[in-house]
Parts: sequence; structure tokens; C-alpha cells
Amino acid sequence: RTVAAEVRKQVSRERSGSPHSSRRCSSSLGVPLAEVVEPLDFEDVLLSRPPDVEPGPLRDLVEFPADDLELLLQPRECRTTEPGIPEDGKMDAQVRAAVEMYTEDWIIAHRRYQHLSAAYNPITTETQRERQKGLTRQVFEQDASGDERSGPEDSDDPRHSSGSLDDTPRSSGASGIFDLRNLAADSLLPSLLERVAPEDVDRRNEALRRQHRPRALLALYPAPDEDEAVERCNRPEPPREHFGQRILVKCLSLKFEIEIEPIFGILALYDVREKKKISENFYFDLNSDSMKGLLRAHVTHPAISTLARSAIFSVTYPSPDIFLVIKLEKVLQQGDISECCEPYMVMKEADTAKNKEKLEKLRLAAEQFCTRLGRYRMPFAWTAVHLANIVSSAGQPDRDSDSEGERRPAWTDRRRRGPQDRTSSGDDACSFSGFRPATLTVTNFFKQEAERLSDEDLFKFLADMRRPTSLLRRLRPVTAQLKIDISPAPENPHFCLSPELLHVKPYPDPRGRPTKEILEFPAREVYAPHTSYRSLLYVYPHSLNFSSRQGSVRNLAVRVQYMAGEDPSQALPVIFGKSSCSEFTREAFTPVVYHNKSPEFYEEFKLRLPACVTENHHLLFTFYHVSCQPRPGTALETPVGFTWIPLLQHGRLRTGPFCLPVSVDQPPPSYSVLTPDVALPGMRWVDGHKGVFSVELTAVSSVHPQDPHLDKFFTLVHVLEEGAFPFRLKDAVLSEGTVEQELRASLAALRLASPEPLVAFSHHVLDKLVRLVVRPPVIGGQIVNLGRGAFEAMAHVVSLVHRSLEGAQDTRGHCPLLAAYVYYAFRLPGTEPSLPGGAPPVTVQPATLARGPGRPASLYLARSKSISSSNPDLAVAPGSVDDEVSRILASKLLHEELALQWVVSGSAVREAVLQHAWFFFQLMVKSMTLHLLLGQKLDTPRKLRFPGRFLDDIAALVGSVGLEVITRVHKDAELAERLNASLAFFLSDLLSLVDRGFVFSLVRALYKQVATRLQSAPNPAVLLTLRMDFTRILCSHEHYVTLNLPCCPLSPPASPSPSVSSTTSQSSTFSSQAPDPKVISMFELSGPFRQQHFLAGLLLTELALAMEPEAEGASLLHKKAICAVHSLLCSHDADPRYAEATVKARVAELYLPLLSLARDTLPRLHDFAEGPGQRSRLASMLDSDTEGEGDAGGTINPSVAMAIAGGPLAPGSLASISQGPVTAARSGYALSAESSRTLLVCVLWVLKNAEPALLQRWAADLTLPQLGRVLDLLYLCLAAFEYKGKKAFERINSLTFKKSLDMKARLEEAILGTIGARQEMVRRSRERSPFGNQENVRWRKSVTHWRQTSDRVDKTKDEMEHEALVDGNLATEASLVVLDTLEIIVQTVMLSEARESILGAVLKVVLYSLGSAQSALFLQHGLATQRALVSKFPELLFEEDTELCADLCLRLLRHCGSRISAIRTHASASLYLLMRQNFEIGNNFARVKMQVTMSLSSLVGTTQNFSEEHLRRSLKTILTYAEEDVGLRDSTFAEQVQDLMFNLHMILTDTVKMKEHQEDPEMLIDLMYRIARGYQGSPDLRLTWLQNMAGKHAELGNHAEAAQCTVHAAALVAEYLALLEDSRHLPVGCVSFQNISSNVLEESAISDDILSPDEEGFCSGKHFTEMGLVGLLEQAAVYFTMGGLYEAVNEVYKTLIPILEAHRDYKKLAAVHGKLQEAFTKIMHQPQRVFGTYFRVGFYGARFGDLDEQEFVYKEPSITKLAEISHRLEEFYTERFGEDVVEIIKDSNPVDKTKLDPQKAYIQITYVEPHFDTYELKDRVTYFDRNYGLRTFLFCTPFTPDGRAHGELPEQHKRKTLLSTAHAFPYIKTRIRVCHREETVLTPVEVAIEDMQKKTRELAFATEQDPPDAKMLQMVLQGSVGPTVNQGPLEVAQVFLAEIPEDPKLFRHHNKLRLCFKDFCKKCEDALRKNKALIGPDQKEYHRELERNYSRLREALQPLLTQRLPQLLAPNTAGLRNSLNRASFRKTDL
Repeated sequence: RTVAAEVRKQVSRERSGSPHSSRRCSSSLGVPLAEVVEPLDFEDVLLSRPPDVEPGPLRDLVEFPADDLELLLQPRECRTTEPGIPEDGKMDAQVRAAVEMYTEDWIIAHRRYQHLSAAYNPITTETQRERQKGLTRQVFEQDASGDERSGPEDSDDPRHSSGSLDDTPRSSGASGIFDLRNLAADSLLPSLLERVAPEDVDRRNEALRRQHRPRALLALYPAPDEDEAVERCNRPEPPREHFGQRILVKCLSLKFEIEIEPIFGILALYDVREKKKISENFYFDLNSDSMKGLLRAHVTHPAISTLARSAIFSVTYPSPDIFLVIKLEKVLQQGDISECCEPYMVMKEADTAKNKEKLEKLRLAAEQFCTRLGRYRMPFAWTAVHLANIVSSAGQPDRDSDSEGERRPAWTDRRRRGPQDRTSSGDDACSFSGFRPATLTVTNFFKQEAERLSDEDLFKFLADMRRPTSLLRRLRPVTAQLKIDISPAPENPHFCLSPELLHVKPYPDPRGRPTKEILEFPAREVYAPHTSYRSLLYVYPHSLNFSSRQGSVRNLAVRVQYMAGEDPSQALPVIFGKSSCSEFTREAFTPVVYHNKSPEFYEEFKLRLPACVTENHHLLFTFYHVSCQPRPGTALETPVGFTWIPLLQHGRLRTGPFCLPVSVDQPPPSYSVLTPDVALPGMRWVDGHKGVFSVELTAVSSVHPQDPHLDKFFTLVHVLEEGAFPFRLKDAVLSEGTVEQELRASLAALRLASPEPLVAFSHHVLDKLVRLVVRPPVIGGQIVNLGRGAFEAMAHVVSLVHRSLEGAQDTRGHCPLLAAYVYYAFRLPGTEPSLPGGAPPVTVQPATLARGPGRPASLYLARSKSISSSNPDLAVAPGSVDDEVSRILASKLLHEELALQWVVSGSAVREAVLQHAWFFFQLMVKSMTLHLLLGQKLDTPRKLRFPGRFLDDIAALVGSVGLEVITRVHKDAELAERLNASLAFFLSDLLSLVDRGFVFSLVRALYKQVATRLQSAPNPAVLLTLRMDFTRILCSHEHYVTLNLPCCPLSPPASPSPSVSSTTSQSSTFSSQAPDPKVISMFELSGPFRQQHFLAGLLLTELALAMEPEAEGASLLHKKAICAVHSLLCSHDADPRYAEATVKARVAELYLPLLSLARDTLPRLHDFAEGPGQRSRLASMLDSDTEGEGDAGGTINPSVAMAIAGGPLAPGSLASISQGPVTAARSGYALSAESSRTLLVCVLWVLKNAEPALLQRWAADLTLPQLGRVLDLLYLCLAAFEYKGKKAFERINSLTFKKSLDMKARLEEAILGTIGARQEMVRRSRERSPFGNQENVRWRKSVTHWRQTSDRVDKTKDEMEHEALVDGNLATEASLVVLDTLEIIVQTVMLSEARESILGAVLKVVLYSLGSAQSALFLQHGLATQRALVSKFPELLFEEDTELCADLCLRLLRHCGSRISAIRTHASASLYLLMRQNFEIGNNFARVKMQVTMSLSSLVGTTQNFSEEHLRRSLKTILTYAEEDVGLRDSTFAEQVQDLMFNLHMILTDTVKMKEHQEDPEMLIDLMYRIARGYQGSPDLRLTWLQNMAGKHAELGNHAEAAQCTVHAAALVAEYLALLEDSRHLPVGCVSFQNISSNVLEESAISDDILSPDEEGFCSGKHFTEMGLVGLLEQAAVYFTMGGLYEAVNEVYKTLIPILEAHRDYKKLAAVHGKLQEAFTKIMHQPQRVFGTYFRVGFYGARFGDLDEQEFVYKEPSITKLAEISHRLEEFYTERFGEDVVEIIKDSNPVDKTKLDPQKAYIQITYVEPHFDTYELKDRVTYFDRNYGLRTFLFCTPFTPDGRAHGELPEQHKRKTLLSTAHAFPYIKTRIRVCHREETVLTPVEVAIEDMQKKTRELAFATEQDPPDAKMLQMVLQGSVGPTVNQGPLEVAQVFLAEIPEDPKLFRHHNKLRLCFKDFCKKCEDALRKNKALIGPDQKEYHRELERNYSRLREALQPLLTQRLPQLLAPNTAGLRNSLNRASFRKTDL
């Protein structure tokens, strides 16, 4: 049944391939991609193919190694030097089990090669860094900066800098030749001139390419993305004792004002917020020896452990509310606390002398009390230190100047600091690790108050202390100095004692003063399993109420004893001593409060519980009255009461608060089994048997769970193990009959246990549950099967543990505690691998119990009595059970039971199991592994290792879990994700244990499940994501390669042997045989491939499906799939097993389909080589039959396919399906740059590592279009890995865009819902903290390559250097791999018919590689390859199209100018051979000559940092070759080479000049213009230079000039085309372009005598064609449009349209007419365009060289002010000539050279305006006409005879200067020489006439303006008739018209002026009339004023205008007629 979707995909795939591949698809590939093929039966294949078949190193790929699995015994780490387990012989079962558990070694089922898998050996940025060490630095042109010369031989001649060429004019070649002769050449390539067979050349090149290549390509690429690494695991940490943050507190000294008695200290931590004491007490004694001596009577020799003065506190929950409380006690004495404190508060040390007697008296008293009451203490004083202050203030660097100085947060100090002291609240605000150590001096103590000694009171005090106005501060302090050091505890402190007083390693010397570890009582629950034996009891007496007790009971002391029986001698020494006493004591007392009948206590007694606590163990409390005054006849202590607590009740330890009655009398015998609450007869009780003594017991024990449910469970299990019936449980007595029911109930009740003890005892519980499953208990001779109950209990326990440790889970949702249990602690019950007879287990370090040769046989028979689980035939522990039962007993195997119970479990349990499936899977796997290892079953064939029913259960289980994944994916994505991963890991583990074919079949079944679901899934991408993760985990197996059967017969025969004779090739292009189906199936995802390489097939199929054009959620899936392949390849690269080339080639075979895959997705890869339509540049070139022989093969007809796919055939849909490979129909979703780059690096990896012979056969079978796409792929690889240069690394810190891409993918993930919310949270919290929370991160998410770069912009110099180094190596290696592949393709193609087109494409790729930024190393090989190609196939370059030759010449020349000598050496060799080759073909090398010259010209014109001196070296090298080439001695070759070299040298010389003028655009363009002129005879070169100029102009923003250059170029081409043929539609040479610009006629210099069009090499560029002409014209139109010259656009198109019409190119015609319409519209809407401003610039002074005394008209951008150009030129020349040399001449008078300073440079700048004769104005109608084609410019200079510029009217003259330029503006440059100049001088009258005419014109204009502009009109009127105008009209009239001139020559002017005035008056009148019409009422008065002024003016003028000239009445004479002629003005002609 073919699903519609499949058909859809199939169709699109076949369409997307080429016709040939699609034909193959249908036949040989068989199975569609979305179906999983049936894998081969792995075990059978291996059996049929013994490993010895394979040669040498390949043998290891065939099968897993023999020592793959091993058993390790890892000794359990013990923190202390002594084991710390009880020595006492008798232990109950519970203790025995605990001791056993805490001492046995870890048993680890180890996969020896697992560390090589990607899961355990991740490739991270760090590991990449490691592997990148020792890379050689690649030398790149762009890194070798201009000044450094790279090779030693480059620096030999500092003289030959280009300086000497400055003076050589363009023509004199002689000096240039001389120069070139004297240069030193680069080193020559020794074997270049030998004639060698091409095969040998190839072989030699290949050998050279193979040298010094990096082994691992992917080590040079950034590490795979961490976020995708679903397969990542870490071995769990072994279980360790839990510690919080540890603080070391050292007590240094305690000093009071007076020293009279010993004082004792107690330290403990209190948490005020939780109101809890959070550590046990630490007792210290800082007394001097003399003070200690006072107690000699009471202290025997003190134990060293009690002399500790420093303690390590652990804080799990640091908070700002923690205080370190210090309490002081002293020896009991007479008087209450206040009295005893008085002397300390009153007396000062300073007054010792004064108080001598008092002190003496006090000392004596103290001595007496010590002697008598030395065993009792009394409370004295206390204080507290707020830890948060220490930590936070210590965190800042020097708060005080002396860092280790004494900080004094004592109260005195605090008061000063004021309230800002309050620290921020919240847990995170406080961390007790990593602060700076502080030394505190605490100065103030508060005296203890007898009524307020309890902890409640203390918490009140502490809370009060934090307030700024503390009550405590008002109290009078006890002054003292206590110095303590507080610092973070070191990692492994020396001389440490554990809370049990065991020595913690390292303990160098038992005599050293110890530091005590203080046990923590955490403020909240801590979930951690117990790992060592601990059993401590703490007793806290709280209060005692004897107020009703009669008699002398006031100074009350409580004595505590731990009694093992009732006899006083049975008090055990288990009470820990305090300070300066013995280590353990049998009794201890509370401090005494003087004269208090109901005292409170703060005492803490710490006891060590014996291993076996029995029913009659109890605590005995005795109450004493202590008499402080020595009275004769009274005893020191009188017992006044007794009470006790039995420690066991129903087998449980009793803890908690008690309020006990106190008996007055000694308790009666056998009291200890009852509680004091029972009123025993004949006993007297204080206060009538009421509770008067309140006390609390807490136990810290890893033996007693202190939880009723756990207690009951353990008790029952131990009873069953011991078989001790009947048995008493609480109040019931259990017989054998009832125990089963109780046990079941107890199993069910485990889920009610409280979490903290459950986690603490989790190992015990799980062990017992496993035991119940595997060893069902025998009750009354019956086996009770508790499997189901135990399984359910296990599920609940696991759930509870998980829930408690929610925060600590790793990324896969595993609880580290359970993972550690499975990995280290879990073992099969009774199979401990140890020697019989109780000998200690053999521990090799770590003990290996694999199938090694020298292992003792007895190891496996460890305790033969109980090993039965793995071998049914061994005997069972002897007992009442018969043999039959023992058989059944033995056959229970945990993994079988687990699988079975899971499969049959009910829904509730199943849910719990599913939540934490990983645990059960891991448990099964370890159980199976142990079963194989201990049962010695590893030699059994895999198919027989496990019974069939178990495999059936597994299959059922995997199927059901797989189904759960699919069904839950939308409800609970996160669970689905976890389950999916657990399942994948489980199957991956099974691959190491069971029949691998079976596992593959499970995988296939799961795939099928997903496939079925995909069709109906609302969001298939989510499922696909899961499936991809699943595949990725499977593929991370350490034997992944072996699992793919890499060595099996699918591989083809070894060497390709194309036979030359037969040419009956069907579909392949090259090999003359039919394509080899075997090879094809290796390179496609064919059925056979996927069958044999099952896992690789799955992975690549996932990739192929993700790459489908219509795949959903594409970018995310692309990324995932590509990342998976990349990460696998990385791990292969890093894997030592595959280091050998032959082995790696085999590994690479698993990825061959990647090549076809990438080839087919080419159009959707990110295009790194920018440019439109570039991706399939070569494919389309080769794809002659794009539409192909489509349906001939077995493809489904598209319309049928559409029908199947269930869509109606929409019109047009057919086309979209059946389009060829290059069309956009299959473009689909484009890949991101990052994904594309990664995919390409994977492709390169395959190409690098695959067997070359194999690649050759593959290439031979490709069709042309396919091969084209392969070449495109290589092209893209070059572009993608091109080196960016160090500068780029500094500029953008690498690819910052990665971040945004990542976010995009994340967003997509979130939208698709493929990530659970929790995981997103986990991920976010990770990202916030640098490494998350250290304990729970599965692996350190090291910042990946990209992330580093995008987050930390401030990378160090070293990092950037390193990145550039790696990038350079990657670029080089990538290019070399491409080169190797090209060589393979070339060898394949040698014999084919279509080789030309392919070789052309190959050469294009080679050229691209030579053109991109490459290292010297690559260029040597690349150029060698290029030489080989040219020598083998010269016709490629010299016969076909010239583009390739031109390209090649350009690239070679560029490399000839390299700064790196090695590159120059090879480039000049290539260039020389190219000429020689060209010469040998036709005895002249016109083509290469032409191309080289053109290339050099364009290189020089366009490249900024071009180094001509290096290029000269190369030219010299080529000359040297020519001279040394013996073979061509007799030909003209050497001579021609020489000519060419000198010609190039000339161009270079010009270049040098151009370089000098780089900053002076005008000079630069002039030079380029001159060079172009020089090439009048070679059109190609002139064209090149015109284009260079156009480029330069466009760069400078001179669009009109750029357009002119392009028009000139087009005219040049038109001339040439006109010579070739006479076409009606083509322009007839330059003439046709006259309308665009009159300058174009220059191009007609190309005449027949210069050029015979058919001469080889001439006019051969791409531009000398009709299409070239069209291109140039279009470009010109673009430039004109940019410059706003729309009228010229029209002219250009007039020439273009006929050509397009002739070609019937209607698309372009439509575009052209569209553009014309735009142009005309713009002309209408922008009448006032601004085209340019013109200035005359004259240069004077010898400094200017060529420019001296030259005049130019400069065209500047529109609206340039005179000041601007003046400033620009002045600045520019000042920079060139230096300060104070350049002067600007401010006027525009003629310059007299004699008056100038010869040392200076003068510039004269004048504004000029275009000038037109009257006849011209008739044609130049529009504004454009008056600004285009300008040749004449005018400027006027006013002057007076005495030299001033301006004077009185009668003497004001004016000089008019007309300048004519050599060319019309706009031209191909922006300044043009002035070629003609004429001047005219106007007399004062003529000046007046011009002025009046101008005024009249202004008036007329203002009057006739439409629409009228009143303001302007009034302004002009005011200026004309206003009375106050200086030199106004009236004054002019009065000066010139007052009297008739004497000189008759002036009559004419006189008359003209009179007429002007008449006209002027008339215009004024018109203007006034107009104004009257325009004004409003408000301006009436103003108007009247104007009118009055006007009439005054007219009256004044009237007499002047009426007088007539006498001569005018006479008949005119010839002389006068002449006077109006221009010639009559004084005229000078220059």
C-alpha cells in the first residue's frame, strides 16, 4: 500500500533528480525513503563472514572486540582512615545489613570502549582546542600587511622602490627597460621547463598535495552545537557523603580584663528564620595552663580529640539569618550569675595594681571552688556573630587597608556602622563559599540570665540583635576579647576528625592538634543517601520543675548515663567528652543555675549508639542538689530524683520530645523495660507523677530509619531472612501464616514513607525490593511470589525519590542519585564476586573481571551457595526446602522479572514506571550484563544468550513504550521526549548484549509506528524531531561503525577499468561501460545500502527527508539532522580506532549518499558566493537536456501521482511538478547559512576520506547535469570556507548572526511545541548561571565556538589569533579537498565525449579557487593543478570562449603581485607556461598577450592595495624563464615575451603615478584618461580603461561622467561591430552616438588600417558583441538616470531599441519603455534640476610640473560655493607641497608671472557661467539644453583705470572673458583644458547700458510672472523707483545723459542708454499698475508712496531723456554703422 504522501515525495524526488537518476530510483532503489527497509540479520551475516577475511586493520571493524564488556570492582572510597563500623560481635540483622552495605565495593558493569562514543566523549570547544594545538600557521596574502616582506629573498634590494620611475614620460620605454633588466627575479621552479608526461605530472602533484595534510578535517570546524547533543551522558558520580558549604572557624584566644579562673566555650550555628539550631556544639578551651591547673583534681589526662580549637561547620542552606553563637561557662561557685559577673564588668586590666588585694581574694575563692566543684559548670555569658556580615564584607576586596587585619563586628563597632548593615534577605543573597577569610575580635559579651537560658529566649535575643535599636545594647556588657578566624574550609583539610572522632584522610600525624568536623542539622530536608555507618544520639534536657518538691533542692544538676542494664556498672562509655577531658565518658552533667528550683537548660549531650541496641538499653537521668558552700556534714551532691527513657520500643528507636515524671526514690529492679509513665507500685513521684522534666532526643543514624513504614518493612524483611518466628511486631505477634499479608501491606505502604528517610535509605530499600523479586521468600515451605508487589513498590519509591530531588535532575530528567545506585551499588543478590571462604575480594585497581587470560577461576564461583541466579544447577543454601523448589528459586532473573512485570502491570503502576522508565531500563541492562559476565555467558552466540520469552517481553515492552511516546507527544511533550531518549538508550545498550538483528527489528518496528502516526499527526514536525533524536542516540553507540557492517560485500571491486573500445554507453556520461549498479547503490540511499548499513541508512534517510522541499518545520529539522551527521563525523575523526586511512575510508563509505543528497539540495543551500542565480552556475551550463527524457523511465505520470495524492489537478500544477532540476519549483525551504556550512563540511569530510578509486567510479557514472551540480557543490564549498582574514576576526567577532539564527530555530521549536516547557526552563536557568548548578549538570555546557564569539565581544588577542589560525587551516584544507576531487573528476572525464563542457566547468571552479582568498600552501597546489589542466587541455583556453583565458590571466597576474614569494614563484611559472602553450599552438601568443595586458590594466585600475614592485619581480622571473627555455631558443618566443613584459612594465609605471594621485581625483582621472588615450590602437584595452574610469567616477558620485565613459565604450564597440558586418539594426559606429555627446567622435580613431577584425586576439572580449553593446548601453542609461540627465536617457534608448527589436526581446523592450516613461515623467515634474557648477582654475608655479600655467574648467557638484572648491584645492595641495607654499589668488585679473614667488604654488579660481550666442539660444530651449554639451564659459571682472575693482560711475569699466574648452561638458572627466580665450572690455557707458537692461529685464519678469508674486514685485519696484538708491537709475542718467558726449563714437551708446531709460520708465509704470491690482487695503499708503516716488523720478528724468543727439538727424555714415560691431571694442586675443 503506497501512501499518498509517499507518492508525493517520490514524485518530487524523482523530478528533482536528473532523468537518469530518477529512472534508477524506480528500479534498483526499490523502497521509498519514508519506509524502513528490512535490515540484514546481523548475526548471520557475521557468521557467514569470519573476521579473518579482512586485511589487517579492517579486521577490527567486523565484530565487537572480545573484551567489550568487563566487570569492575571499584573499592568504595572511605573518607576516614578507620572504617568506623562497629566492632562488637553481636549485631542484629538491620545493623549487619547496613554495615555490609556501607563497606562493600562498587560493582560496575563496564563497556570498555564506551568512552569512545560521542555520548561519553563529546566534541566540545575545549576538546577541539586541544586537537588544534600544533597547527601550522597558513600564510595569507591579506594578512601579510604591506610593509612586511615575507620571504628572505624579498628584502635583498631596498632600492627598487618605484621612486625612480617618476620622471619617465609615457613614451620613453628605455629607462623602463633598463629598470626591469636590473631587477632580481624570484626563484624559479626547477622542473618547470622539463617536458614530462602528464600522468607523471599528475602523480607528482598528488604526492605533493598529500604531504602534511591535517588528519582530521572536522577538528578545524567549530564543535557541534551543544543544544542538539541529546546523546550526551556522563557517568554518574559515585555516592558520597553530603556536605553543605563548609566554613572553618578557628578560636585563637580569649582574654578577660581579669584572669582568675578557667572559662570554657561552646560554639554552634543557629538559623533565626527557621528557629533552629543547625549544628551540633563545638566545645573549646582557651585557658592558660595555670588556669587549667586549677582543675587538676577533676581531669585525668585529656584526650587529644578534646583539645581541638578549630571546627568545620557545614551549611546546606546558607541564609542571611544564620548566627554563630558563642556561649561561655565557668566552674560552679556560690552566688548567682550576676554576682559572679560583677568583677568582670567592674574591674579593668589597667587598674590591676590598684585592685591587687581584691584580685587576690577572688583568686583564692576561685581556687577553692575549682577544687571542690570542679566537675560542675555554671552559665556565664554569651554573644553572637552575624555570619552574613562576615561573608559579605569579606567578599569585597580591601574594606580596610590591612586585608588580613582584624575585623571587629563587635557591638561597639556595629553601633558606629549604623543601619545600612542589614543585608539583603533571600537565600541567594548569601553564599558561604569563596569569601575572603576574616579575623574577628569579639569584645562584648552579655551575661546569661538565669530565667532566660532556653533556646526560645536565645532566638528572641538574636532576632532583637538584628534590629538597629537592640535592647541588648542597653545592657552592661562583660568586656573581653575573643579572637576567631572565619574562612571557607579548604578542599581537603589536614588533621580533621569526623563527628564520630574518626581520622579523616589525610591525617599526616596522629599527634597533631585536630580540627573537628561539626555535624550539621540542616535547616530543611536534605535528600541524600547514606554512604557510611553513622549512629549518634543527641539528648537535650530543656527544663525541670521542682518547685513543688520540699526540702533543700535548689542548685540542681542533671546527670545523664547510657545504661546497657540496670546495674550501675553497666553505664556505657558512649557519651562524647567536651573540651580538655577524656574522649568518652560514662556520665555527664548539665550546668547548674544557682538557687533555682525550676531551671532551664541549654545543654546538648552527644552519645554514640552501640551497634546493637536492645530492649533494656535506656538513658538514666539522676537529679542532684549540689551544695556550693562547704558545710561540715553535708554531702557535695545529694540525689533528689530519678527518671529514664527506654531506647527501643517495638524494635524502633525512640526519639522526639518527652515530658517525664520524676521519681523521688531509686527505680525498682527491671524498671528499664517500662517507661516512667507507668506508675510502679510503692514509688514516690515528684508532683504526683506529673511530667516535670522535659527532654528531647534526636538520632542521626544511617542504621535506624526513624520512619514507621520503613522500619516495619525492614523488620519484616529481616525476620523473613532470619526465619525467626513467631515474632512480635508492635502489639501483634506474627506467625508464619500472617507474615505474608503483613509484608504485602508493608510493600504497599512504602509509598507513604516520608521522603527524607526514604531517600536516605533508598539503596537499602531498592536492594531489599530487588531481593524480593529475585529471591521470593519461602514461608512455611511455600514460595511466596511477591514480584508484582515489589515491582509496584519499586515504581513508587523511584517516583518519590525523583520528586524529592526534582531540582537536581540532569538534562535528561534523570535523578543522579538513582543513576548512581544503578551504576555503582546495584548487584544481583548473592553474586558478589568475592572468593569463597570469606577471603577478601580480589580488587585489581579497579578490579577487572572480564574474560581476561590470567583470571583466577574461582572468581566466578564466588560463594557458590548463592550464585544460583545465574546458574540453576548450582546448589542452594541448605534448608528445609526440597530440590524442586530450589530449581525454581534459582531461575528468577531480575531483568526477566522486570520485563514481565512491566508488560503486565496495571495502568496506575505503569504510569509511575513510564515517568521514570530510564531507571528500569538501566536496571534491566545492568542485570543482563551482570548475568552474562557472572554466568560466563559471553562466549555463547548472541542468539542463545537470552531465552525467547524474555525477548518477546522486551519486544512487547519496547512496542508499548514506543506507542506511549507517540501518543503523548502532544499532551506531554516533555515526557515524550524523555521516554523517547530512554528507549533509544535502552536499545543502544541492548546492542552490546543481545542479538543485534533483533534490536534492529525493534528499531524498524518503532519507525513503522511513527510512520503510521505521521499521516494523521496534527504536527508531524514534533514526531520527526523525536525520531531524529532517537536515531541520533542509537548512532552514538561506540561500535556504530561495526553495527553498519562496513566490510561486507556491497563494496564494489577495487579498481575501475573503463574500456576504451566500447562506446555503447546508455546513460552515464563518461565511463564507456554501463553504470555499475553496485557503485550506484553505494552512493544513493538505495535499498541495499539502507539494508546493510542500517543505522547509517536511518540517519541519512532522516536527513534526506528533512531536506525534502515540502518537509515541515524545516529549519529546525535541517539543523537537527545536519548536526547529527556532523557530530558523528566529528567523533569518527577523534576516534583512535579509525585513525588509519584505510579504515577511515571504510567508515566514509557509510556516508557516501551524503554526496548525492547535498548535490540534490544544492539550490536550497545558503549561497556563500553571492550573486543572482549563482547556485546552479555550472549545472545549468552542462544541463543540455534540462527538461530531460522525463517520463520514459518508470516514474509515475505526474497527473496520476496527483490523483493518488488526492489533489484535484489544478491548472498549472502539472508544470510545477515536471520542471527540471534547476527550476525554482523545488526550491523549498532554504537552509540557514550555519546549517549549509555544516552540511558542506560533512560533504568535504566524505570527499577527503573516501577511497579515491571509488569516487572516480562514481563520477564516471554521473550524468552531465548531475556532474554539473557536483561541481557547483564544490564551488559552494570554496565560497563557504573562504578565509576571512585576521582583520575580519577583529572586525566582526566571527559569526555574530548565529545568535539570531539560533533564536529563530528556538522560536520555531517553541511554536512547533517540540520542546517541553520544563526543558526550556532548565535550559534558561542554565544559560543564566555560567554552568548551572554544578552538582546536577550532566556535562558542563561549555560555551560553544559560536556562542563564545557572540556573547563575549572582548576576545583576547590570543583567541583571535587562534581563530584566524584555525580558520586559515580550515580554508586551506577545504580548498585542497575540493582540488583533490576536481583532479579525480578530471581523470574520470579524460575519455568522455562531453569533456569540453565539463572541463570548462572544472576550470571555472579552479579559477574561483585561485580568485578567492587562499593560503600560499593551497595556491602552490592550485596553480600546479591549473598548469596540468592547461597543458593537458590547451584547447580549453585557446579555442573556445575567451572568458576563461581572461579570467585566468587576471588571477595569475594578481598572484604575480603577491607579497609572498612562494605564491609569486608559482604564479609566474603558470603565466609563463600559459604563454608558451599559446605560442606552441599557433606560433604567436596574441591571445594571451592581449588578455594579460587587459588584465593588468583592469587590475591596476580597480585594485587599491596593489603592489607593483612585487609584480615587477614576477615580470623579471618570466623573462628569466624565457631566456632559459632551451626548447624555444630558435623561435621568436623570447623576443615576444620580452616585448610583452616591457609593455606591462610601462603600464605599471603609469600605475605608480596613479598611486601617487590616489587622493587627487582630477589628476587620477586625467592619468586614466591618458592611459586610455595611449590605447587608442588596441580597442580591448581602451575599453578596459574606459570601464575603469566609469567605475572610478561612479565611486566618486560623478554619474554623468560615468555615463559618458560608458557611452564612449559603447561607441567603441559599435565601431568595431560596424567593421565586421553591416547590420541595419546596429548603430553605424560613433556617428550614431553624436546626439548623446559630441565628444564621442574621438572613438572613430579605430580605422581599418589599425585593425583587421579577424586577427587573433583582437576585440575578443565579451563586450565586443551585440549583447556586450546592449549591456553597455543599459549601463549608460542607468548612470544617466542616476545623474538626473533624463533627456540623455532617451537618446541612449534610441540606439538600443532597434537592437532589441531586431532580437525580438520584448521583455527588455517593455522594461526600456517603462524606464523611458519614468524619465519623461521626471522631466516634467523636475523642471529645475541642478546639473553642475563650473569654475575656472589656473595653476601657476614650477611646483605644479605639467600643470604650470595651465587653465582648466572644473565641473563641480551642483551648488558648490567658490569657498568650497577653493578650500578643497588649497588643502589638497598644501598636503602635497607642505605648509606656506600654496597661495590662492583672490581676484580674477590676468596673472603676471614675473611678480610671483618662484618657490610658491599659486592657484587662481573664478566662478564661470555657460555662455551661449544668440543664435544658440534658439536651439537651447530647455534648462537641460542650457546645461548639456557646454563648451563656452564666461566670467566678468570689474575694474577702474587706477587699479581698484570698483569706483565712481564715470570710471567703472568691466572685462568680459570667454573661455572655450577642448571638449564639451559633461565629458569622460570632470576637468577640461581651456583651449581658447577671448577678452572684451566694456566702457563705463556700456556698463551702464548693461546694468539698465538688466534692471528692465528684472522689472518685466516680476510684472509678467504667473502666478504673480507681490512681494517680489514690490522689492524690484522699490529698488527701481526708491529715492535713496546709491548709483540708482537717476544717478546713472545724471552722469551719462546730462550732456551730449563730445566724441561722436559715443553717440550711439548715449542714444542706446536713453532708449533703455525710456523702456525702464514704461516697465516701472506697468509694474505699478500691476502692484495696484495685487495689494490689499493695508498697503494702499505704501503704494501711494511708490507712485509719488515714481513721478518724482520721471520728472527728474524727463529733461534728460528729451534732448536729441544732433548727428542722429543726419543721414548715417558707414563708419557709424560699424561702431556697433564687436570689433570696434578694444579687443585682445589670446
